[in-house]
Amino acid sequence: MNRIVRWIFLVALSVVVVTGCTALVRPLLYDVSVAPDVISPNADGEDDVTQISYTLGRNGYISIYFIDDRGHTYYFRNRKRRARGPYTVLWGGVVEGTEVRETKFGRQIVVSRVLPAGTYTWVVEAEDDRGRKSRQEGRITIVDPDTTVPELRNFSVAPQVFSPNQDGIDDRVAITYYLTEDVDEIVVYLRDPRKPDQVPWILAETERNIKPTQRGLHYIDYDGGVDNEVEPPPDGTYEIVARARDAAGNTVMVTSTLTIVEGGVPYADILNAEVTMMDAEDGDQILAIGDTLIFTATVHNYGSVPIRTSGPPPGTHYNLDENFNTLAVREGQPAWHEQAGVWRFAIDFQTNAGQDYPFRWAVGRREDLECRIIDGEEQCYLMPGKKGLVYGTITVNYAPPRRSVVFWAGLIHEDVGILPFNNRVHPHTFKIDIP
Repeated sequence: MNRIVRWIFLVALSVVVVTGCTALVRPLLYDVSVAPDVISPNADGEDDVTQISYTLGRNGYISIYFIDDRGHTYYFRNRKRRARGPYTVLWGGVVEGTEVRETKFGRQIVVSRVLPAGTYTWVVEAEDDRGRKSRQEGRITIVDPDTTVPELRNFSVAPQVFSPNQDGIDDRVAITYYLTEDVDEIVVYLRDPRKPDQVPWILAETERNIKPTQRGLHYIDYDGGVDNEVEPPPDGTYEIVARARDAAGNTVMVTSTLTIVEGGVPYADILNAEVTMMDAEDGDQILAIGDTLIFTATVHNYGSVPIRTSGPPPGTHYNLDENFNTLAVREGQPAWHEQAGVWRFAIDFQTNAGQDYPFRWAVGRREDLECRIIDGEEQCYLMPGKKGLVYGTITVNYAPPRRSVVFWAGLIHEDVGILPFNNRVHPHTFKIDIP
């Protein structure tokens, strides 16, 4: 029995030794070929590429590069990690390497390009995990290459400080550039330079009569995603990158910066959906001609960003035949108009044949708001988590066509919309007492 065990052990040991020796004698790099040895990389479909084949005998790193007659080296692969085994890759004359070109149309960063016509020495080089190297080389000729690199001229990002929160001030960024030739691929994206491994935010081009890959002027209207109720990237300074690659493989990149401040989707509502409305004189739900309706409500900013508001201020009085645009007719009253991005509390009524929500007020008193000077004008905000008190009066100065009229409230985000839960809030029915 012991002889059998000893015999099995010796056989196993011999297999291990033979296998180990075989691994030691296996070449690090072999079966290397580059064919054909003449190419014309110009994307015409004929002789555009050559096939590079090689086999790695052990795990390691592979480099593939080309040397011109002046001794300059151009990398196609630079120390790329590979497991042992056979590999095949097509090469169309394109090499890596960043080249910065300063032009009158702005800085262009060439990140890959087709080599000029000429004869080059190709080198396939391998290095294993112990630092042992092996290389093979040969000659290849490039004829009639397409070496024209596309340009992204006059790349512009404006404004460069951006607050995507739908307050009507710096809510959008215009990204423009001129593409000098048709390309195979173009991408514009936002990336955080502090987090190089993070997936970038792709920016979609505004649809026009030319495709994104076609020569001409291109435009991107970026809102940070807020228009679709998607939270924008966190506040901070980012890099805007545009990258274009033509059919031959010439690739250009341009960059700019964009700073995001106070970004976020705004959210506000009428607290508890509660609005008190009554006859100012006796508190009932009967209004005679000449009587005044009085209301109070509270607006709550439950979002993460400030919401901008504007007058008329709480306490402003209306007649039933007026609206917030016509207050200026009254002596001493300022003119108020719709403003994109402004939030206002408003009241409408059933027999109103004019403007929707004609009676409007700011979403809080002065002491409820935080005001600041922006571009020379005062802008007031209800800050995140804060509440604003709203109140006012409306006098019935004419006889409506119905004896029973319903009044309701709303919270308007002007030029953006009214969310369903902020529309027709807490209706009150009043009997109109017409003598």
